[in-house]
Order: sequence, then structure tokens, then C-alpha cells
Amino acid sequence: MHRLSFATSIRLPLLASCAATTLLSASLAAAETWVITDQSHPTVGDADRHVLLDAPTRLEIELASGLPAAPEQATAVVQRRLKQGGTDLQRRIAAAYQGVTDAWSLGIIKVPAVVLDRRYVVYGDTDVERAVARIEQHKREQP
Repeated sequence: MHRLSFATSIRLPLLASCAATTLLSASLAAAETWVITDQSHPTVGDADRHVLLDAPTRLEIELASGLPAAPEQATAVVQRRLKQGGTDLQRRIAAAYQGVTDAWSLGIIKVPAVVLDRRYVVYGDTDVERAVARIEQHKREQP
């Protein structure tokens, strides 16, 4: 039979408690802020992620500008532009559509939206710091 010493039996729960407190503190300190908007509704302030819902449309317009009327020629021009854009363009396209998908999955219904921890949202406020402060106040009042 294996016995834990008194010191070990106290230390293990204490370490687990300290680890939980550290993780909780880290999650509180690492609140993730997203801004979801479009070009017509600019915001001010920093966010961990900035999603422009009109980014896919703007990229499509960029790729389609000045295309010839003939479908075969237009297809060739777009394919050449996609190839010339390389991985940077592919990354921009993927990020644009992923942003729209993420906003949709969060249920965002209008812009601008400031989202904290993918759980709280403030609509219509263009100042990120002010919106986050409103969320933090709400969290304190409604734990």
C-alpha cells in the first residue's frame, strides 16, 4: 500500500488550486476582442481580430476589374491574376471568407460589432475601448 505523506497530500491540491487560479487569471487577462464591420462603418481602437464583412466582395471586384467581355478571355485573365497573386492572394481570400463565416457563426446581425470572448457583443459603437468597457461593466453587474 502506498501512502502519501501529509506534506504531499496538502501540496497536490494546493498546486491544482494554484494552477486553476493561474489559468483563470490568464483567461481573464487574455480576453479576445474582435471588431466585425465593413468599409462603410470604420472603427477606432485596437482589437485582436478585425473582420471586414465586405472584404470578399472587394476582392472579387479587384479580380474582376477590367475583364474582357468574352467569357473565355475573362476566365483566362482571372486565372492569371490568381496565379500572379500567389499565396498572399490565396491567404487574403481565405481570411476574408473565414471572417464572414466566423461572424455568421457568432450570430452577428449588424455592424459595427465589438465582440469580447466570442460571447459578448456591443452593436453600433465605433470606439473599441468604450465598447469593451461597456461589456466589462455588464459582466460586473451581471456575473
